[in-house]
Amino acid sequence: MSILGAVLTGGRSSRFGSNKAVAILGDRPLVAHARSSIAPYCARVVQVGGADGVPDMPTPGMGPLGGIAGALDYAASHRFRCVLTIGCDMPHLPDGLIEAILRREPSYCEDAPVLGLWPAALGAQLMAHLSLGQDRSVRGWARAIGAIPIASPQPIANVNTPADLAAL
Repeated sequence: MSILGAVLTGGRSSRFGSNKAVAILGDRPLVAHARSSIAPYCARVVQVGGADGVPDMPTPGMGPLGGIAGALDYAASHRFRCVLTIGCDMPHLPDGLIEAILRREPSYCEDAPVLGLWPAALGAQLMAHLSLGQDRSVRGWARAIGAIPIASPQPIANVNTPADLAAL
């Protein structure tokens, strides 16, 4: 298995009010829930962004695409074929969704595009895309590279605010 798992944790958490990656759901931080969701499919899982993670590329503050670029760079330099990305704010995924994403690459979840499978070879192309300073949305980049959108069988819980966390 040559898939690197990458949990994106470098966001500002502005709507949450504090670092949501370390917010507790049940008895574990959100980042641990996200890691657990992808770990069975990956040879290794890393955290991207934040003080302790693989750095965003080319610089912090580029949004989720900067995290994906950092993960692709790390994957290429450590000989992983591709990267399965997930946001730290996605503690629960519908059954079968990751398996559907893994069937094709590149692919991403239509409802939550940060959840995706990206060939490591796309790192240079993503860096070029980011250098143009245009559309920095994951969905826009995914369309530009011809990634396949995968529909989620159920709505995906996404924690953006303390109220979202309390609802879970």
